[in-house]
Amino acid sequence: MNQTKTFLRAALTLLLLASTAAPALPQSKEASKTAPVTDTLRATTGTPTTTTIGRDERLWQKTLKLQRSAIVVDTHNDILSFMFDENYDIGQSSVGKYHTDIARMKEGGLSAEFFSVYVDRSYAATGGSARRAMDLIDMVYRAAEKYPNELVMSYTAADIRRAKKQKKIAALMGIEGGHAIENSLFALRDFYRLGIRYMTLTHNNTNDWADACCDQSKHNGLSDFGKEVVREMNRIGMLVDISHVSDKTMSDVLDISTAPVIASHSSARALAARPRNIPDDLLRRIAKNGGVVMINFFPNFIDQKAIDASAARDARLKPERDRIIEQYKNDAKRRGEELDKLNAANPLPPTPLSVLVDHFDHVAKVAGIDHVGIGSDFDGVSSLPEGMKDIAQLPNLTYELLRRGYSERDVRKVLGENFLRAFAEAERVAARASGGHVSRDASVRRIN
Repeated sequence: MNQTKTFLRAALTLLLLASTAAPALPQSKEASKTAPVTDTLRATTGTPTTTTIGRDERLWQKTLKLQRSAIVVDTHNDILSFMFDENYDIGQSSVGKYHTDIARMKEGGLSAEFFSVYVDRSYAATGGSARRAMDLIDMVYRAAEKYPNELVMSYTAADIRRAKKQKKIAALMGIEGGHAIENSLFALRDFYRLGIRYMTLTHNNTNDWADACCDQSKHNGLSDFGKEVVREMNRIGMLVDISHVSDKTMSDVLDISTAPVIASHSSARALAARPRNIPDDLLRRIAKNGGVVMINFFPNFIDQKAIDASAARDARLKPERDRIIEQYKNDAKRRGEELDKLNAANPLPPTPLSVLVDHFDHVAKVAGIDHVGIGSDFDGVSSLPEGMKDIAQLPNLTYELLRRGYSERDVRKVLGENFLRAFAEAERVAARASGGHVSRDASVRRIN
């Protein structure tokens, strides 16, 4: 009963903050980006879990055994947007349409999934950011209640370990886009009460208190209020997610955060020159902070050849793209569909799995093996590397890490133990700072 009252009180607070006008469905994540990535948010066709050609069968059996026993955490999956916008039931097969369903999560050996509560930048302009986030949060609870034998709502590192023992998938949530809190620390705390356990400070848009990677700088990193947001996240135990933010914002966060941070879905800039990726000097600082970089799987973020080919395609197709954008400027969904068709007719060269694993290698070498994990971005990207076409193929990553000589102990760290360590430490920092009181004596600051 007390939990129900707390949930309702938090929901009421956020509804009052949110705009009553629900804007049109946002563009897909890829279509709405400022950076010149043209791929829009559409899933690729699922494929069998692994390719047997040239596979070491003994190593593969070792892989499957490890995958079953390890705790495997993915910190960023965008299937939630489809669950809400398309009324997709995650308990039903979506092979060939989406990257994720419960059956394939099990097949991939997944132990815990962070469902991305993605709030498109359009809501920052039109209003309704908090309402959009709340709608998505409710969909996760609905799925967990509908499939209690497969999913269990989880809020702590201990909950994830408990779910593993129960042979269930821990369902957690992270907000993608700090504008969702509508510049209110009240809202931040109530989102925590609703189950949010990390927040990406920005998406690709600079907001009222933090600069993004792919937008105009307005604050030289974090504003004073942005710094207060980080401190409050530390105090209540919400992980600070530095994916999507500018380098200066990232540096500011590392200057002030007393808890480990995460990059929920980022990769190494040294291997792929994208502002969404993290440079080596900041990788080293994340290691000193105790944080973890969760590697993004999207070819346009990890494969320099794909990035260059995409830029060339953009230039070649610019007149047609501009026509589509103008023709469907008031219909984001149709615009995305038409751009998808155009891209599908002009495909990019495939990215091999080895390119993805190179990013795990690089972060492990620069930051250390204790500071790298999985942040797939499944169902938030339009293409994926060969051998990683859906969530069922996660064992292929484990296989490749073992093949490259990583020990089973180190592979377990990458699969989930690194994240669990950082998550648990963030909880300890919060317990010391707040004594378990989310709101008592907390800052009441908000900005207009």
